[in-house]
Amino acid sequence: MSARILVPWPMPQAGREVLEKSNAEIIYLHGPGGEIPTYEELIKNMVHANILIPRGTQSIPKEVITANSDLRGIANYGVGYDNIDIAAATRLGIPVTNTPRVLTETTADLAWALLMATARRIPQAHNYTLSGQWKGPGSKVFMGLDVGLGGSNKSKVLGIIGFGRIGRAVMRRSRGFGMKVFAYDPYLKETIEKTRGAEYKELRKLLKESDFISLHCPLNRKTFHLIGKKEFNIMKPTAILINTSRGPVVDERALVSALKKGKIAGAGLDVYENEPSLSPGLSELENVVLLPHIGSATRDTREQMAVVAAENALAMLEGARPPDIVNPKVFKSPKYLRRLKS
Repeated sequence: MSARILVPWPMPQAGREVLEKSNAEIIYLHGPGGEIPTYEELIKNMVHANILIPRGTQSIPKEVITANSDLRGIANYGVGYDNIDIAAATRLGIPVTNTPRVLTETTADLAWALLMATARRIPQAHNYTLSGQWKGPGSKVFMGLDVGLGGSNKSKVLGIIGFGRIGRAVMRRSRGFGMKVFAYDPYLKETIEKTRGAEYKELRKLLKESDFISLHCPLNRKTFHLIGKKEFNIMKPTAILINTSRGPVVDERALVSALKKGKIAGAGLDVYENEPSLSPGLSELENVVLLPHIGSATRDTREQMAVVAAENALAMLEGARPPDIVNPKVFKSPKYLRRLKS
């Protein structure tokens, strides 16, 4: 029997072409309209899978991972991998990969689009114009905030939390606006200190002194609700928060409260704490820009992500070390070594 690869979502064609060049049997599992399978359907089909390629928004808990004792790897389609129980996979000797690099610039572009749209209230002004309410000069004016030097001829401060690939790409885009950049990342402090144009700040000082705060950290136990009530009380009342990382990094209820009370001026979000649900009151606010998790949603990027996921999957199927491993400890696991020899 040939090896089997389970793809429980409508994978872009470029990734399919890579997979279908192999000798493996490819099982595509999704509805006619692209609907992803239910948890029960996924469990049922896992018994046929040697490799799983889930979408980054699909939850892969221990129960899914253990549904097939012959699972050899999980190739996640996305740079984040908090949707997968990494600890369980590692204990079971199962490598997990992601798709870094290819979505860096695209996500940085979206972070800046959110920053600009929130600062200048672009969606609100757009909807006002389309609704026919605009009556020319003297009508409602959508007062926004300068991003560059503006009329005050004073540099705005961009605070970047998380200085990985995307955080650094966001910083590069700030140069054209003449912004001062503060960055916080306890794991990359030395990198920040060596980066021209960036200044390392501890989190409290960054929050206190930044005009715009952009989040680019992974979701883990230390970053869960990293930004909450206490942090909003530290920020400037004119500050704008941008989140294109993971929703639970922000305490969304505390964010709604801060926006209502004027603790901060606005927020631009592409991710949410309980996707696709929004915290009560968030969608009713006029000082937010809300997007449906489209950080990497360009045709070129999504196609290339599929290619990378497929290449990682085939490497694991062949027993080779995949290029984008996120749990390298697995290669010392007795279970992994036994599976490799079998």
